[in-house]
Amino acid sequence: MIAEIRQRLLVTGTPFALVEGAVALAQLTDRPPQLPASYVFMVREASEPNDRMNGPVLQRTAADIAVVIVFEQLAEPLGEPAADELETMLAWERGRLIGFGGTTFEPLEHVSGELVQAKGGAVWWQDTYGTAYYQEEQS
Repeated sequence: MIAEIRQRLLVTGTPFALVEGAVALAQLTDRPPQLPASYVFMVREASEPNDRMNGPVLQRTAADIAVVIVFEQLAEPLGEPAADELETMLAWERGRLIGFGGTTFEPLEHVSGELVQAKGGAVWWQDTYGTAYYQEEQS
């Protein structure tokens, strides 16, 4: 699922120089090696009870996917240019992801967006998307 979402953000015309996952984000000590950057990873899952009375277990699992955008606007870090750049990236990202359903998960829905950090000229923003998929007992 995460690989499909990352690929969706890596098409021609992407505003992101880098689209990585949770491991790459965890390895950062300061800023990403290339900007603007985007990090895609699962932040939570919640499974429903088994759908079947008899037979293999089948559960619907709801998942929240985070997309963290990091970009730098040194001229006016918190002024209008930064706000305009963020709005442009969010519009592009949301246009690519809202309604996108991969081969194994339901179409993504935007849940929330929030400023994570803004300091030293870098802005960190997190969008959260909701989706669901099914897990089945493997015999």
